[in-house]
Amino acid sequence: MYSLPQSVSKLITELSKLPGIGPKTASRLVFYLIKNANFDVKELGEAFLDLKNDLIYCHKCHNIADNDPCSICEDNKRDNSTLCIVEEPLDVLAIEKSRGFSGKYHVLGGRLSPLEGINAEQLNLSDLADRVKSENIKEVIIATNHNVEGETTAMYIRKILEPTGVLVTRIASGLPMGGDLEYADEITLTKALEGRRGV
Repeated sequence: MYSLPQSVSKLITELSKLPGIGPKTASRLVFYLIKNANFDVKELGEAFLDLKNDLIYCHKCHNIADNDPCSICEDNKRDNSTLCIVEEPLDVLAIEKSRGFSGKYHVLGGRLSPLEGINAEQLNLSDLADRVKSENIKEVIIATNHNVEGETTAMYIRKILEPTGVLVTRIASGLPMGGDLEYADEITLTKALEGRRGV
């Protein structure tokens, strides 16, 4: 019976460990690399190595960066009085793409999830209250996801920031632009009604 060369099989196995990539997708990727002679596999390999070797975390906001402090924390044109708290670095990227926020960030590195064994000590929360005080933050925007874990995390953050007296707000939730009411679930509709505002 035919079996794949060990190097091919090993790469398929390793790629299959990535989220969203099953064995079939991993196989397609590996055979694409084999088939396309113009694709520089060495560059790809070096990019993987650099990801682990060169990546650092900003000591202020805990975002991934090339330098410490990161370019966002160092940018004097940003609003230093507003701090947006997000779960992951990808959330920073999403908000930056929207161009709707010009303040600073605080990346938690996850969210509270007792079922997964993630508690407050495992998140970047220990320096948050001190940061709010020392940087003279006027408003903290909690931008955690609108699910059970995100809501739990938001409530916990609100509690630890209460002694600072800072204004704590939460990003709105509800219907997306272009969304139809008939297709929205009950929780989304409830949140949309709770977050209503004047027109």
